[in-house]
Amino acid sequence: MEANLEKKKIQQLAVFYYSRKDVQQAIFKFCHNREAIPRYYEGFGKRPDSFEYPGDIISQVQKGATSFHCSEELWNNPMEISTELSKEQLNQLRKGWDLLIDIDCKWFDYSKKAALAVIHALKRHGIKNISVKFSGSKGFHIIIPWKAFPEEINGIKTSEMFPEWARIICEYLKFSSRDFLEKEILESGEEYKKLGNAGIKCNNCGNLAEKFKEISYFCDSCKIQETSKVKEEKPRKCSHCRKEMIKKAEREFFFCQKCKINSNDDEKNFSPSIDIFGILGLDLVLVSPRHLFRCPYSLHEKTGFSSVVLDEAEIKNFQPSDADVMKIKIREFYPRAEKEEAKTLFSNALEWHGENIRRKESTEKKEIKTTGKKLEEINVDKSNIVYPPSIKKILEGMEDGKKRALFILLNFFRSLNFSREETEKKIEEWNKNNKKQLKEGYIISQLDWTFRQKKMLPPNYDKPFYKDIGIFPDDEEIRLKNPVSYVVRKSRWVKK
Repeated sequence: MEANLEKKKIQQLAVFYYSRKDVQQAIFKFCHNREAIPRYYEGFGKRPDSFEYPGDIISQVQKGATSFHCSEELWNNPMEISTELSKEQLNQLRKGWDLLIDIDCKWFDYSKKAALAVIHALKRHGIKNISVKFSGSKGFHIIIPWKAFPEEINGIKTSEMFPEWARIICEYLKFSSRDFLEKEILESGEEYKKLGNAGIKCNNCGNLAEKFKEISYFCDSCKIQETSKVKEEKPRKCSHCRKEMIKKAEREFFFCQKCKINSNDDEKNFSPSIDIFGILGLDLVLVSPRHLFRCPYSLHEKTGFSSVVLDEAEIKNFQPSDADVMKIKIREFYPRAEKEEAKTLFSNALEWHGENIRRKESTEKKEIKTTGKKLEEINVDKSNIVYPPSIKKILEGMEDGKKRALFILLNFFRSLNFSREETEKKIEEWNKNNKKQLKEGYIISQLDWTFRQKKMLPPNYDKPFYKDIGIFPDDEEIRLKNPVSYVVRKSRWVKK
């Protein structure tokens, strides 16, 4: 009953607010060449969609729309977009893309500091034309328009590198904003302590370490003890008899993924730290194909506030109540950028990203050793495979990242010498567990491609493939480096 009243209240406010011609014009103008989708309180309208006239906005509001959301990507004709289009076809349809930086921290004061830190970093890279708006709730959106980008870098068209390059730039802005933000927070006095020990940092590289648990288990049947290093505690089965083991002891430790050291071996190398990257809250989910963000001057359903445009000077003293629909004045959100104004930002971000990759690769071995055998010689009992926890998690079904998960599974099963038919059966079972199944045609095409190529191992555990789809390998998996290494090692153990 209360939810219905809240919905009715927002819908009434929407009719009053969106009746303003200046609000309609501001939303309509910004959404030119973009997907523009209404939200009907609980859910979004059909896709693709766009506005033909400013009056379309109030027409949709009269049908129950409460807010409007649009794409970062700019299209030649948004109505031609389809999920059936290939990446190449989407690239042809895409005119370009804006860099939209989404800052969201649960402490609003820190969202403001983060927004100012990012703007400071952008200005250091020679970018003068920046626009910022309130998200309507707890954060801010900062936009750098398409015109500011170089058309191509090293012969690669920038328009075709979405979301890859946008993600790299966001990560680089986290890095380049860090010092300024940390200084601002520490100089704000004791107030920052409400964040608590939001993180433990590695003193060697300055990055936040990840928290793990080292748990000792005992099998009452086999009378053996096993130790597991995991992020999340789960019931453990004995690797011999498969019965559930008894937990005997546990202790926490911290692990630096970059330096590959943990607090058990070197406790002095770790110390409490403010989670600067967490406070920055740059949302990389927003940097994804066809992802939508709230239009400037759109309402926010939960707060009833407008997503108002701000000057940089206003951010420091801005409060959400300043976005009350009765107070707002319309300003343009899209800045008039100079051509290739963001070229230095692009080149620095790509160089930084490349250096990180080179540094990481230099610490890796060129080839993965499974058991000293070639892939063709691997022979495991397919009916009794000891699946790695990460592969188990994928096989339970995915909500996001299904295509990358499919890539991992295809190479995993093929490396273990599963036949085409056996692999297809496993993938079919997995796809049924997915929240939204991949299309059969796509799976068949990937199977065809995989079995035409030379065998290759699935990605190592320290590659971003796993984290990007919400899979976090445990310490034992990371030690064994690859899912196939894990299976071979465990199979030998079980056989013995």
